[in-house]
Amino acid sequence: MAEIIQKDGTWAFDGDALRLTPGRDKNVSLLRRELGELVVPLGALAGVSLEQGKKSGRLRLRLRDGADPLLHATGGRLTEPHDPYQLIVEPDRYGVAEYFVDEVRSALLLDQVPAGPVDTYLLPGPAVPLSVSAGDGTAGFDGERIRLEWNWKTEDAKAAAGARTLALTDITGVEWHPAAGLENGHLRFTVRHAPTKTPPKYDPNAVELWGFKKDPLMALVAAAVQARLPHPARAAADPVDARPEPPSAPVASAEADHDALLRRLRELGELHRAGVLTDEEFTLAKQAILKRM
Repeated sequence: MAEIIQKDGTWAFDGDALRLTPGRDKNVSLLRRELGELVVPLGALAGVSLEQGKKSGRLRLRLRDGADPLLHATGGRLTEPHDPYQLIVEPDRYGVAEYFVDEVRSALLLDQVPAGPVDTYLLPGPAVPLSVSAGDGTAGFDGERIRLEWNWKTEDAKAAAGARTLALTDITGVEWHPAAGLENGHLRFTVRHAPTKTPPKYDPNAVELWGFKKDPLMALVAAAVQARLPHPARAAADPVDARPEPPSAPVASAEADHDALLRRLRELGELHRAGVLTDEEFTLAKQAILKRM
């Protein structure tokens, strides 16, 4: 097991998954504290890296496209303090961080985890029910319905209709944009058969955000809803193409599996000779493959 403990948080890897626990330091963002501990399966990872600096460094995880509803709903727009897949590392812990990176990379290589996109979410998204107040309203989600309520700062034209309840079955999309410069951000829900280009300030299906402390928490609502919508990769697929393929012939499948195991043995031998795998790691991995053969 590989583990690194910092003020910013604790990352642990047991060979099958990474457990990311936010720290209790005052500099840890509100979003990361509210999101809590994340368990990232190895199959959701595309890569890991360590960036070293004079004052501090950063461990970064790169997830496969489509694996995490939070990253999809925010479109990669979470700024550095709020990104749960970054960990600030003190210089005196660079050695531990490098070991952590090596362990994760070795596991990715041994399990032959592809770096390409996935067609199903591999992380569950934030727990529900949840409710967040920011900008001109409050957004709540119980797993089936979205509730939007307005405050005294809401534009009169939007507030006049009162609180709004949207059924999850009527939602086709959700997006979160942070405020940037002079432009306000928003949390917006796309309702079936009701497309709109109305600015969030007037859109009854959107909460306008002004760049204050709680704005990033609206990303949790977006992620919780996104996790319960059809995965974008499947939703975009042609229904004809989405039909399951007939199973392949058992003999051909067995031969293909045998060839793949032989290739894996050769790869393990190369990794062992190159010094990437220790004698013990090589022996355990080889025994596991021989049992499958």
